Amino acid sequence: QVQLVESGGGLVQAGGSLRLSCAASGSIFSGNAKWYRQAPGKLRELVAGITSGGSTNYGDSVKGRFTISRDNAENTVYLEMNSLKPEDTAVYYCNADLFSNSDRLMYDWWGQGTQVTVSS
Repeated sequence: QVQLVESGGGLVQAGGSLRLSCAASGSIFSGNAKWYRQAPGKLRELVAGITSGGSTNYGDSVKGRFTISRDNAENTVYLEMNSLKPEDTAVYYCNADLFSNSDRLMYDWWGQGTQVTVSS
């Protein structure tokens, strides 16, 4: 069964750091992986993306503070978040192209989300 499981969210003070993880199970990362976030009452926005070749892109609001990376051996994508601000508070979602180990098909899959709360 194809699955993406996020972890690492929590409560942190402004200026602090968190590292989010997105682990694939029943599948392998086969292409692009992205982190999105959605705050209450706001649209979901792209935070960061990484290609299979390792090229990265970031939303303007997180450039210089967040870093996306991937470990193909661990089948995991990470989001390192530094200098966190209260406006970074949101549910963070992992989205990735996955190749299923069982049916050998490609999927565009979403994780269930992990809450990040930054207190001022």
